Amino acid sequence: MSEDTEKLERLENLNKKLYMKGVRIRSHRQGPLHQLKQSVSKTWEDVKKAPMKETALKVATKSSLFKKFFIFSAVLFGVAIIFAFLTFLGGTNTVSNSNIEIAVLGNTFTAGGEDLPLEIEVTNKNAVALDLADLIVEYPKGGDSTSASDTVRLRSSLGTIGAGKTVRHDMTVSLFGTEGSTRTIKLSIEYRVAGSNAIFVKDRDYAVTISSAPVVLSVDAPTQVSPNQEYTFTVKTTINAQKTATGMLLRIDYPSGFKFESATPDPTPLDHIWALGDLAPGAEKDITVKGIVYGADGEDRAFHIYAGSANAKDQTTIGVVYNSLLHTVSIIKPFIQANIVINGDSSDTITAGSQTDIQGQIHWANNLPTRITDAEITIKLSGNALKKTSVQAFKGFYNSSAQTIVWDKTTDSTIATIEPGDTGTEDFTISSLPLFGGSASLLSNPSITIEVSIKGKQPAEGGVLSEVNSSEKKTIKINSDFQIAAEAAYYKGPFANTGPIPPKAETATTYTVTWILTNTSNNISGAEVHALLPAYVNWVGAKSPDSENISYDETTRTVSWKIGNVASGVGYTSDPRKASFQVSLLPSSSQIGSVPQLLLQSTMTGKDVFTGSNITSTHAPLNTRLSNYSGFTYGDENVVQ
Repeated sequence: MSEDTEKLERLENLNKKLYMKGVRIRSHRQGPLHQLKQSVSKTWEDVKKAPMKETALKVATKSSLFKKFFIFSAVLFGVAIIFAFLTFLGGTNTVSNSNIEIAVLGNTFTAGGEDLPLEIEVTNKNAVALDLADLIVEYPKGGDSTSASDTVRLRSSLGTIGAGKTVRHDMTVSLFGTEGSTRTIKLSIEYRVAGSNAIFVKDRDYAVTISSAPVVLSVDAPTQVSPNQEYTFTVKTTINAQKTATGMLLRIDYPSGFKFESATPDPTPLDHIWALGDLAPGAEKDITVKGIVYGADGEDRAFHIYAGSANAKDQTTIGVVYNSLLHTVSIIKPFIQANIVINGDSSDTITAGSQTDIQGQIHWANNLPTRITDAEITIKLSGNALKKTSVQAFKGFYNSSAQTIVWDKTTDSTIATIEPGDTGTEDFTISSLPLFGGSASLLSNPSITIEVSIKGKQPAEGGVLSEVNSSEKKTIKINSDFQIAAEAAYYKGPFANTGPIPPKAETATTYTVTWILTNTSNNISGAEVHALLPAYVNWVGAKSPDSENISYDETTRTVSWKIGNVASGVGYTSDPRKASFQVSLLPSSSQIGSVPQLLLQSTMTGKDVFTGSNITSTHAPLNTRLSNYSGFTYGDENVVQ
């Protein structure tokens, strides 16, 4: 029997057994290829203590070896970089900064503003050349070394400096500063080396002392001043150089608490800049400045003074500072003081109306720990607005020819002897002139100046009496007479009015209202007029002239005139300024027999340019009584049936 036949018989027998009843087929269980027994821990602590499987240990071992290799490589690379860097700095490499020398041959002293020649030697002691070498020189441009922008920076090409070679470069600098000050010149060599794009730098500083300043500044002034007192100081500028200083400027930076008043010569164009022009060697220029120093006892005020050449782009600023100076003044309480109070105001500048009484007081005090005897208080009055005949002094003597008021022991016995800490008051009254004197005479910038001084004697060593004194000044500026007038008309004006005269109940009658303004001495800015219309008066809309800005607000029933600027002399040396508008009166029967109002109070406001005061002028309400018309008949103002 063949092998194939035998296999077929086996399959046939198996098939019969599968479908034959009562035949049980014996199954054989197939086991796994291999058995792997796992021990599972019942708690987390057992898991931590369980030994790692062999496969996990193999993976961990491989990862650990890789990390160690990577860390070792990184450390080796870092050590190589550090070694290369230290080798370069240590000079053992072919190029090192320590093998480059910068020598300066020149004087370490120079006169300010004078040429200082310098010879600079650069020596390359390296084994290789320095390629594309540049010499950079930086030094302060002017005498004010605190300014970061005030720096000269020069760059010169030295080309290639071969190994062991020296290159020389000549240059000239001009330094400024106060005598004895030091200016530092910074020298830098920028270079490259073959095979590298990096730029290396070698630096060196060279100090030069200024033996003399090209411009000498000095201040002639007291170092102490009383609070709120006038302070005068003089700045002297002297050219100390051997050549002419061109385009010289002097600048004074005033401290806070200082109010500039005047200077000789006048500053231009600002109050702290003076154009001195070209000054030859040895030339001198004096600038005297007056102002008020404000502050409290014990405070200091510092004035910064600069001199130099003008900026080419801006002739009001200093381009190169040749010299600078700091002048400090201390504020101290005066030994004996007298303060002026005008109309209850102790400000330095006070405003007042024209032809009004001005009440003045002098408050004096002895601040010394000793007695003062024979005290004398003097007031000097001046100004174009002072009315000399109006001056009255209580307990004092007024000298009209000298325009002074004097209080002493002959007029007021209380100041014959003033004990330590004693205070007192002296009173006076003045008035201003009319601002318009007729014949086209108008006061310009009207003002009154009051200067008070007080002096007395105090005991000194050996029984000798020494004199103590102080002074103060106040200015009274007189406001311009800025006035508004108003009138109502029917038969005249720019409009033709209609309706019955006298006005009739429940019948409309139109009227012309005209505002008229005048102004005396000072220019006015931002002027406006406002007035309200009564409920029974309506706005017609007609206005004249068209150039004037007249408007009406229906919500508030307000008529407004935006005037703007008003020149001095309007209504006096030139025609008054006018504006007219038309309204309609519709009276009620309840107003029969009454004189109804056409316009409520007119209020005009504006700012006096000279005094800085806001001025207000008002005019009473207008009604139907047209008394300014010659043909008006008494009774025509009343409302009729």
